[in-house]
Amino acid sequence: MDTQSFEVAVVGGGMVGLSLALGLAGAGVPVALIERATLADMAAASFDGRGSAVAAGSQRILDGLGLWDAVADEAEPILEIRVADGASPLFLHYDHAEIGDGPLGWIVENAVTRRALAAAAGNSSLRVYDGTELAQCRFGEDAAVLDLADGQQITARLVVAADGRDSPLRDAAGIDAVRWRYPQTGIVCAVHHELPHNGIAQEHFVPAGPFAILPMTQNRSSIVWTERNELAPDILALGDDTFAAELGERFGSFLGKIEIGPTRWSYPLSVVHAKRYIAPRLALAGDAAHAIHPIAGQGFNIGLRDVAALAEVIIDTLRLGLDPGTMTALERYERWRKPDNMMMIGVTDILNRLFSNDITPVRIAREVGLAAVDRATPLKKIFMRHAMGLVGDLPRLTRGEPL
Repeated sequence: MDTQSFEVAVVGGGMVGLSLALGLAGAGVPVALIERATLADMAAASFDGRGSAVAAGSQRILDGLGLWDAVADEAEPILEIRVADGASPLFLHYDHAEIGDGPLGWIVENAVTRRALAAAAGNSSLRVYDGTELAQCRFGEDAAVLDLADGQQITARLVVAADGRDSPLRDAAGIDAVRWRYPQTGIVCAVHHELPHNGIAQEHFVPAGPFAILPMTQNRSSIVWTERNELAPDILALGDDTFAAELGERFGSFLGKIEIGPTRWSYPLSVVHAKRYIAPRLALAGDAAHAIHPIAGQGFNIGLRDVAALAEVIIDTLRLGLDPGTMTALERYERWRKPDNMMMIGVTDILNRLFSNDITPVRIAREVGLAAVDRATPLKKIFMRHAMGLVGDLPRLTRGEPL
């Protein structure tokens, strides 16, 4: 059997895995990507109603990877964020003008990002094994051997598991994960509205969970509607007109008449956090390491911070002539990323539990809390910069520096 050898093999060609693989390839690292979908399918991705928030720090990462220009024209800037507890007149208001000239972030359709990643992969030195999947991975002292389902075999000094929250590679390495499920379902769709959103993202907390209206291009918004598990199937089964009416009850009339997009998505909400991010010859990234509640729209952002940190660790190790798959090299990555991800899991969990109820004393306290933070300008600016991914021990890409 002809076996190809690489420094790094990335398993999983989602937005995090492919971003990492492209970043490494762009820095001259011999890297392979294994993905069950084909590049042709990714290149032909069409709008399906789903989008991701790209914080200001994440935009710097994508720019440093050479990917931002390919999505910038279809990225809608977030200029303001308004967070309210139901219909309360008290709310928290973030305005980009309070801390600089640039947006707080952007909303980018996932299909746009996937097309950009596929195009970049086709024009890079990245070796893509697409239309197949990993059948078996054997971790040796000096390298890992990866057997693919189509009969091909490769070796790599480091394997990166970017294969999702149910990561087979994580399980194969014997890494346990903490898991819990929320009694909630996320319903996602897009709407076209009569009036402009003016770049304002809205999040309303109701007893069932957060309801977010996120600005997209062309007078559209992405809806992330959190609902109780027992009600979600009935809502998803509604006809378009009835669904639009139910959505309008929560959406309000501030954007005029709304029209529902062609597709609705739903997924159970849960948390997954790996107890370890590394093992000999293996590192976890993205959802394979952590999956969080979507309440703050930070899932893709913390995945991109994994990309920036892990790419920097790998490249720095290789520049010193050392092996990137050793525990000594990988421990730096785990120390770097685990605290940030654990904090984000904790914050989103607490926020969801705090706001997903209608207990009167709790409701009064959180309304007063939102208003107090809104008036405490220095504290609010800290929260804004954290939401933008611009605080802490930042990787070079997040600082706007090359790998």
